[in-house]
Amino acid sequence: MTDAPIRFTADRQTYVRHHIVLAAVAMALAMLLLWLIDSPHVWTGAIAGLGAIALRGWFLASEQLAETWQLGDDTLTGAGDRTIPLDRIATLRRMSSFVQVITTGGDKHLIKYQANPDETIATIERHRR
Repeated sequence: MTDAPIRFTADRQTYVRHHIVLAAVAMALAMLLLWLIDSPHVWTGAIAGLGAIALRGWFLASEQLAETWQLGDDTLTGAGDRTIPLDRIATLRRMSSFVQVITTGGDKHLIKYQANPDETIATIERHRR
């Protein structure tokens, strides 16, 4: 069906945006926890949440941004030699900036940090037919 495989790579801007949202949630939850335990230093929760997510984002960036999925004529291949025959895909679902691929056997895979996950799903769907 295709001459060259289609590649789905992680988008750096999407990765950063995703971590900004994670940091905001972590900051709020950490501050809420400190408020619930009646700490006089609630504000330190914001620093802890921001620091934790910033460290996580920095540490995992090279690995997460290097992950590439490839769509061939009859397979979807991902990192770690994950190969999914297109006729074994039961469901494609958008989850924020991720595309969840569920096989007929129940295996679940994530194509992470897609700039346009709806377009990723549409492209895979077109090749499944």
